[in-house]
Parts: sequence; structure tokens; C-alpha cells
Amino acid sequence: MRLSISFILLGALFTAVTSAQEPPAPPETPIAAAPAPVALAPATNVAAATAAAPTSAAQPAVPAVPATAVRLKDVASIQGEASMPLIGYGLVVGLNKTGDKKQTIFPAQTLATMLERFGQSVQPTALKVENIAAVMVTAQLGPYAQGGARLDVTVASVGDAKSLQGGILMPTDLRGPDGSSVALAQGPLTLGGYGAGGGGNSVQVNHLTVGRVPGGGLVEITRSNGMPAADVVRLALHEPDFVSARRVAAALNQELGAGSAKVLDAGAVAIQVPAQYRSEIPELIARIEPLPIDLDVAAKVVINERTGTVVLGGDVRIGPAAVAHGRLSVRIATRYEVSQPSPFSGSGAKTEVVPQTDLNVQENQAQMVNLEPGATLSDVVRALNVLGATPRDIITIMMSLKAAGALRAEVVVL
Repeated sequence: MRLSISFILLGALFTAVTSAQEPPAPPETPIAAAPAPVALAPATNVAAATAAAPTSAAQPAVPAVPATAVRLKDVASIQGEASMPLIGYGLVVGLNKTGDKKQTIFPAQTLATMLERFGQSVQPTALKVENIAAVMVTAQLGPYAQGGARLDVTVASVGDAKSLQGGILMPTDLRGPDGSSVALAQGPLTLGGYGAGGGGNSVQVNHLTVGRVPGGGLVEITRSNGMPAADVVRLALHEPDFVSARRVAAALNQELGAGSAKVLDAGAVAIQVPAQYRSEIPELIARIEPLPIDLDVAAKVVINERTGTVVLGGDVRIGPAAVAHGRLSVRIATRYEVSQPSPFSGSGAKTEVVPQTDLNVQENQAQMVNLEPGATLSDVVRALNVLGATPRDIITIMMSLKAAGALRAEVVVL
């Protein structure tokens, strides 16, 4: 116990002597105090504090973008710039005996001319091939396509070929409306379907005499060398509408400043080019193309009677009407029975097949559905489902509603 106390006293004495012998430390350079960490408040508290804090100037409210808004570049384009249609005549080879028959003369003539270029002189009448087909090749050349760009081309048979499946388009010259050579097309065809058969049985999916060659066209000319400086640029709406044109002008005025855009008619909007963009028109177009536009689409009902397709637009409205639709079905069934003569009927009696025909007419009970004034698309669909209407029935009902003046939409028949 005495030894522990002695060690403690000696340690304290040594510490005191050492402190007395060391020189005083130089004054430290003052350092700027670090800012105290700021605790982030919950989002609700921050929003409340921001709303409560006074502001020097009121912030303009940003209008909400409608869910149905589309980009300006998808509904309008620069007026005066249009695509150029291209057309050419060519030959598809590599078909599996599904090409043009011998009575189609021009494929053989085309093949003979092509072989002559390679030093093979053959008379067209001596050719008998089934693996070739004469085709027309079409494409669309954009207004800003440059030399070396690729185009998608469409190939369609002009003879009596059964199928272009597995074919390859030989190099084909594509010409513009003035007859000048614009592009060169070649490559394997893509049909999007198939066909097979043998022994009198066959199966076919989709159309086999029209195909595409993705990227098969090579542009050989340059149409545009840049956009010249301009003070006014005009936009052409793809679907002319006065309400849509006004909304386009409003979006442009909000982006470029008041008075920058003006509606000329239902299909055109004029833009007064700002001074900084007059020599840089592409920069202006790139700025305005992503602008969201809420278009006003006319109410339409599109009917394709060949395929039984009916498409109703979202703005279709129905006036007061009552719809009843019944079905009349006629069923005719024929069965064949064998008539045997009775025994000992004589030499003139013989067995015969006698047809027995049954006729059944049935009319289903019609259901009445009442449509209130201002009924929407969902109301119309619900009513048609209640009636159990098929696409063919819907076509008839829509035509009848239009004739009665109850359908508030334009009917387009394809």
C-alpha cells in the first residue's frame, strides 16, 4: 500500500517538473470555423417552410403537361420540305420454283439482258426458269438524306409469281419523278410470312408477293446542302385543325417569347425567327421540336368492312338513341340416305342415294339498350357488349346510328 502511494507521488512530481521546463507554445493561427452541419428537415416541413417564407417576386406557375401531349416533331414539319418517291424495276432471284411462269415474257427478257452484260448471249425465248420474278421496287427519300445514307425499300411482284419467299433482289436502279437516278437497291427480302405445301395441300401465312429489304437502298446523291438563313419559318401540321394550330402557336410563344408564332390557317403556323437563330435555323428547329403539344383530334369512327375492323376514337359521343339488334340464322343441313328396293322387286329395281334436306330458321330475341344523351366511348362499348354484338354487327349499328343522327362523329369507311 505504501509502495503504490509512493509511485503515484513520484509520477505527479515528474509531471510537474516537466511542465515547468517546457517553453510556452506559440500562438496558433486562427482557423475559420467550419459551418455547422445543417439537418435536413422532412419534405413536408421543407415545403411548409418554403410556402411560409416571403419571396421577393412571385414565381410563374408552370402549366402541367397533359398525359395525351405529343412532341411537336411528331405532328408538324417544316413547310416546303417533303420526301421524294423513288421507283425502279428489278429482278428477284433464288426462288424455290415459285417465280414467274413462262407466259410472263419480261422476266426472261430482263434475265437475258443481265446475262449479256456478263458476256453470256442467250435468247429470251430459250430461257425456261422458275426461280426468278419481275418486281417493282419503291422507296421514300427524305428531304435531308445525304449521299451514302440507307433506305428501306419495298418489293412487289408484277408477274404471276406465287411467292417471293427466300428471294434476293438484284441491284436495281431507283429513279425520282424526273427520271434521274437517285439510289441503288439490292439485298435479301423479308416477307413477314411464309408458305409451304405439297401433294395438293398448302398453307400460307400473310402476303407472299410483297416484301421489304431493310436498309437495302443506297443513296447516291445529296438533296440538301443546309438550311439558308431566314426571318420566318413555317410549320405544316400533318392533320390540319384550327384548335391544334392555336395550341402549337401558344406553345411556341411560351418557349420563344410572346408574338413569336402566329396561326396562318388550320394547317400552317408561322414563326418569327429570333435574331440569334436567323443564321442558325437548325438550332431553332432542334429547340422547338421536343415541345409537348396537346392536339385536338376530331371524333372519328373508322370501319373496314373487308376485315370487320371497327375503331372508335376517344371523343366519340352518342345522342339519345335506343338500339335493338337481333339475329336471323338460317341453317340448311343435307344428309344422304340409301334407298334399297324391296325383295323380288323385279329387274328394274335398283339402289339409289336419296338426299334429305332439313331447313331450320331461328331468330334470336333482340335486346333493347338505351343510350343517354352525351354517352361516351365506354358507354358505347358497354352497350355493344350487352347486345353481344360481333364486329360485323357493330358496323351495322354504327351506320344506323349515323343515319339516325345520333352518332356525333365522322364515319370513315376503308
